[in-house]
Amino acid sequence: MSNANSTSSTNSSNSSNSSTNDAISTSSGEKRRSPYRPVLAAVASVAALGLALVGCGQQGGGSGSGASDEHKQKAASGGGAKVLWVGDSIAGAEAPAIGAALEASGVKFKDASSDGGGTVVDSGEEITRMISGDTWKQLTENIKVFKPTVIAYQVTTYDWGSAEQQRAAYDKLVRTAKDAKAKVVFVSSPPIKIDDFYKQHEAQMRTAPKTAEEVAGKSGGTATYLDASRLWGTDRSAKKAQRGPDGIHNCQQGAAAFAKWFGEELGKSEGFKPAPVDKWAKGGWTGSDRYGKLKCES
Repeated sequence: MSNANSTSSTNSSNSSNSSTNDAISTSSGEKRRSPYRPVLAAVASVAALGLALVGCGQQGGGSGSGASDEHKQKAASGGGAKVLWVGDSIAGAEAPAIGAALEASGVKFKDASSDGGGTVVDSGEEITRMISGDTWKQLTENIKVFKPTVIAYQVTTYDWGSAEQQRAAYDKLVRTAKDAKAKVVFVSSPPIKIDDFYKQHEAQMRTAPKTAEEVAGKSGGTATYLDASRLWGTDRSAKKAQRGPDGIHNCQQGAAAFAKWFGEELGKSEGFKPAPVDKWAKGGWTGSDRYGKLKCES
């Protein structure tokens, strides 16, 4: 589950294995999903991707006619927003399109998602202690170097532990962002196939989004929560969920749909005008190595 566009060293350190369904054993014998090795994929019908979205009414909206020149200029330049995207490989599969959409809108973007990891929650198990420790280390470095105004955290499939442990981690993320003069945007994850790897943690995965929403609601405005089920629905097998062949990750069309939705939601709070879909949906991001490995249709 590799991320071709990630600038985080977390991702590069997670890219040593070759199968999406393989696992890494920790010293305690617990399994961790391994990232996949990038495979070059020629993505055909790129124009059709943009046209399909536009044809479905996926065109970006305009700003209000009564806006001042200063407001319009700020909106056109991305509102000064700098977005740090944090999450697991599901977030990684969305990242190429998010980056294209936000950068076309004048927003600076850095993908800090991590294949086989990305969680901020330490459930007490060795696997999440290791992953969360790495996530916090990379987050600290990215805050120092990238200086984000928004830390967008998509709830990961590794956000295990009790609701109290999840809350403690999310509260810490809010405090960390506030100290850095940034905001947090929690985003719920899409519905996915619960395979043997996830089965034992399914109940914990279900409490994480609700806990994140509660933390955002009590953050005093530092954090917000975006319910992505408005886009994906709740049934991973439904067409609306736009899951790829593995039932977990999205392909290019799903990534584009998410990027449009996320950009619109973020634009409302950060004061920028999302670029029209046809300005970024046909870009080179559609040829990311990631989608070839996921066996997405070209």
